[in-house]
Amino acid sequence: MQKELLKQEEILLVGIKVRTSNKAELDPHAGKIFGCVQKYFHGNLAEQILNRTHPGTTFCAYTEYESDHTGEYTYFIGEGVSSFDEIPEGLETLTIPAQTYVKFTNGPGSMPDVLRKPWEKIWEMSNEELGGSRAFHTDFEIYDERASDHAKIVLDILIGINKNS
Repeated sequence: MQKELLKQEEILLVGIKVRTSNKAELDPHAGKIFGCVQKYFHGNLAEQILNRTHPGTTFCAYTEYESDHTGEYTYFIGEGVSSFDEIPEGLETLTIPAQTYVKFTNGPGSMPDVLRKPWEKIWEMSNEELGGSRAFHTDFEIYDERASDHAKIVLDILIGINKNS
């Protein structure tokens, strides 16, 4: 797991969302995220999104945190866009704020381990290990061309932080 501190500019997303919690997602087939991801990909929803900035790059965001990683949050899956003009019916918008992030590059590996294991490490990290306290505003994953081989997925997880002084 490679770690890098960066300042990320605002990102506009269009996609779909569900409200859930990590406790509810312990069994991925019983949780809501798996169904949301299936709906997004099986419904070919990305092709309906206008003004895409990087077609084929999927963002999975965690936002509207109730508290921290133990509370409820909103899971959002979609693609980056240049504007929110003409949002197709049934799709929603999310603005990932400009802020300081710690980017973790993970893999290669297969699902769900390439995703689950890094998140478990992140949840256990102290503020000092992370480089600041978690902001719990919006965190996200990026799935680009490095995720095309499902047995050797490489992905980035970006965690919003309040940088230590």
